[in-house]
Amino acid sequence: MTRQFSMAAGLALVLFVAAGCSSPVGVKHVGEQAVYRQLRASELSSGRLSAFSKQFLQRLSLADRYQKDPQGTLAQLYSGLGGLDEHDRLFALSELCYAYADGTHDRAYYLAAALYAYAFLFPEGGIAPPIPSDPRLRLAIDLYNRAIANGLASGNEDEVDLRARRFTLPFGMLELAANPASFTYGRGLYRLTGFISVADLEVRGFRNRYEKPGIGAPLSARVERASTDAAAHRIPAAAKVPVTAFVRFDHPRLGLSSGTLKGTIEVYDVDEVPAVQINGYSMPLEAEPSVTLAYRLEGSAIWDFEIAGFRRGDVRVLGAESEGELYFLAPYHPGRIPVVFVHGTASSPARWAEMANELLSDSHIASRYQFWFFIYNSGNPVALSAMHLREGLQAARKEIDPAGADPALQDMVVMGHSQGGLLTKMTVVDSGTRFWDKLMQVPFEQADLSTETRDLLRRSIFVQPLPFVKRVIFVATPHRGSFLTESVLGKIGRRLVSLPGTITKLGAELVTLNPAGMARTAWHPPTAIDNMDWSNPFLRTLASLPIAEGVHAHSIIAVKGSGPPEKGNDGVVKYTSAHIDGVESELVVRSSHSTQAEPATIEEVRRILYEHAGIH
Repeated sequence: MTRQFSMAAGLALVLFVAAGCSSPVGVKHVGEQAVYRQLRASELSSGRLSAFSKQFLQRLSLADRYQKDPQGTLAQLYSGLGGLDEHDRLFALSELCYAYADGTHDRAYYLAAALYAYAFLFPEGGIAPPIPSDPRLRLAIDLYNRAIANGLASGNEDEVDLRARRFTLPFGMLELAANPASFTYGRGLYRLTGFISVADLEVRGFRNRYEKPGIGAPLSARVERASTDAAAHRIPAAAKVPVTAFVRFDHPRLGLSSGTLKGTIEVYDVDEVPAVQINGYSMPLEAEPSVTLAYRLEGSAIWDFEIAGFRRGDVRVLGAESEGELYFLAPYHPGRIPVVFVHGTASSPARWAEMANELLSDSHIASRYQFWFFIYNSGNPVALSAMHLREGLQAARKEIDPAGADPALQDMVVMGHSQGGLLTKMTVVDSGTRFWDKLMQVPFEQADLSTETRDLLRRSIFVQPLPFVKRVIFVATPHRGSFLTESVLGKIGRRLVSLPGTITKLGAELVTLNPAGMARTAWHPPTAIDNMDWSNPFLRTLASLPIAEGVHAHSIIAVKGSGPPEKGNDGVVKYTSAHIDGVESELVVRSSHSTQAEPATIEEVRRILYEHAGIH
């Protein structure tokens, strides 16, 4: 028994000594990613409190109480405001309130989180703000941004209610006013309504999701026309546009002490107002341009238009008033050069979305250019669609700058894909009487035509260069036609196209004039498919016309495979058709015909726009 006891005591002594040799404080290697995740975790990123908030709770021996009684713990932390730990306490209160609101969906605690974050970020009374290297700075901004969107949520999915109203907070009353001037858009042309938070939306269809970090809740808003000004239709009715909501709290620290708080809801177009001034600080506004653009296209009627606009020559979309219409992605901005995108056959402006997303994320381009999009019925004759493009550009300039005071509008860039490239070329050529002479044997002024038909022909086939178009970009353009026009698909396409009544009437008049080289009963108005057949006189005439002097031109040519470009094609257009002499640059992109979204195509357009604006 004594021996057994001695052995047990010896073993216990060995274990005690061994334990004593192991330091209670030390380190072990776990890898940089594990440590970084541990240090940077937060309620927003992982659903767990940040190290900063946990440390503060543990300092005050409140960690266990917070788990059991979060409301009581928050009230205790609030009662301690005003001490030397003010800065740490405000941050912890912000994140802890947000975490509690996340679990309970109590909007009052979201707004409390926003107010605490605001007081932390923008202290008054000579107190220094967080230093730029403080990791809590970005987290506090994010807490504020998300808390504003969630605290003002209407309860209907992601909808945000920006009306003025009162809220009961855990520590008092918050009176929120709304600045009515904030709810206009485009210099008063539109009203903003239907606000949706976009921060939690996932984007599909774009390679990259870009954001502009700053303060405020990024939203999508629906526009309603608020003016009879002619320029108001350049953004379609009910279009979704990006805005940022910001709540400006009046002396938040004083309000926290008194229990009576006031604030004002402000709404900004970040493109017009990139930053806000707060207590002497300039803070950039948060924006989510990629997700807002994707949300704008989600379920848009523009996708249905692609085939309908090819088949029917008089179909309308987005409130268009004619068969061709020019729309702006954002309100007209004086001093920014317009880049006009012209889509191709059975297509729409939506096909430029990837390129727009990439280019507008570039501050050099976004600050110097504005993007306009031309939409047209792509089965109509090329000359008719090109007429609508030219007249649309002229009308837009007259509407937005009647005095001609903006030099940027004299320096436009027009870019067309496929058939859109043919329309683009017709903005920078002088046709004289060539189109008419190829078509008819009688001189135009002697032709027996109705006033309406004569006017339409004069506007569509007697073309002069637009003096304000200074650069054009041809993307996969069939200057010498598409080999698909004579295929089965091309023949089917011709049958699907229904031309508008004005063109049918025009054809009935022209057939009596004996079109050149054709039997009187054989001629009919051409569809766009006919116009892209190399045997068509119109296309041959257009191909022969030189680009106007002083206009810079570029070609981006798609070629599939890895063989010699000169022998290749993109599935629709041969290289030999897309290649033209006299351009300043030509880039071959290994791609199918729909090359607008290819990185190489986008980077070439970026290079050209840099060159045009003198960006070095």
